[in-house]
Amino acid sequence: MGTITQTIANNLTTGLGADVSGINFRNIIINGDMSIAQRGTSESGITNEGNTFVIDRFAWQENGGMTSTFTMSQDTDVPAGYGFSKSLKLDCTATDTPATDERLRIQTMFEGQNLQYLKKGTANAESWTLSFWVKSSKTGTYIVNFRDEDNSRIVSKAYTISSASTWEKKTITVAPDTTDPFDNDNAKSLTIAWLLAAGSSLQSGSLADVWQDYANANYAAGQVNFADSTDNNFWITGVQLESGTSASDFEFLPIDVNLKRCQRYYYKWVSINLYNNICIGKVTAVKTARGVYQLPTIMRTSPSLTADGNFRMVAGGNSYGTGSDVSIERNNNDTQFLQFAFSSGTDSTSSQACEMGANNDTDAEIAFSAEL
Repeated sequence: MGTITQTIANNLTTGLGADVSGINFRNIIINGDMSIAQRGTSESGITNEGNTFVIDRFAWQENGGMTSTFTMSQDTDVPAGYGFSKSLKLDCTATDTPATDERLRIQTMFEGQNLQYLKKGTANAESWTLSFWVKSSKTGTYIVNFRDEDNSRIVSKAYTISSASTWEKKTITVAPDTTDPFDNDNAKSLTIAWLLAAGSSLQSGSLADVWQDYANANYAAGQVNFADSTDNNFWITGVQLESGTSASDFEFLPIDVNLKRCQRYYYKWVSINLYNNICIGKVTAVKTARGVYQLPTIMRTSPSLTADGNFRMVAGGNSYGTGSDVSIERNNNDTQFLQFAFSSGTDSTSSQACEMGANNDTDAEIAFSAEL
């Protein structure tokens, strides 16, 4: 058991590893079965915005000024008999036609240090194979784009949705790129984007179906406009990226392992009762307290923080605060030193021990983000 646990821990850090009880982390995609959705299960009114998440690690991205609107959700419509229970769904609720370089897409991104074994930029560079299940009410040609963020190189591949509202499995192989390696660090090195719409300047050339320097004209030639009807729906699940020229069966991970991999990039504390405690600490001044919060896993980098709801502190048997602002006093990628600034006063003695938590609020939450 110790060997298995240690190997899994090593794999969580590197994204790779030897076969352990049927798991060898061959899938570079994190959360490809769409099972983790820490932020919630639906987001409506999405338009003209970037990096909007519902499913962890899969972001909505729009460039330009399109006025089309979408609802993105975690759905239970899945290909039957393959072990999946969740999918990512997009529902077009207002239409538009992309102009010039406007584009819509769902994308996932990767740290360079998790891609080194692909040996990109060397004479021994590997082929990659991307496989996924997709379903759409709109048939036609769609584009998947692979972008090397370190060197501004791309390859775009077309796939066809042949039957409306029918689950289809797609397999795409990308030939080796012996030019320009990925940086070996925790920054963004690769983006994979499933395009939904692309303007004319992005389709005016020949599709970049082999690795080449980025050019607008070759980005998305042939892409349909998924934003042209409010009847349009799009689902995707079972996303897997692996080395080699063939697709293997989808690699399912235990839910706790999958969750921890997602929490490297995003983690949300949510109150589970009216007065759920967050952390302990001390009073530092009138209306101010600080506490230490241990994150459940080491995040990619020191995270940003957002907080919503009402919070309080309890010190000397007394409760203070009808609301508060929460900020980061000191920021590490494993431990957070949080500062609470309360709206009501306190007569507690400075340096007195206290507890911080929700204040009669089951919706209170604090989110930490280290997204790429």
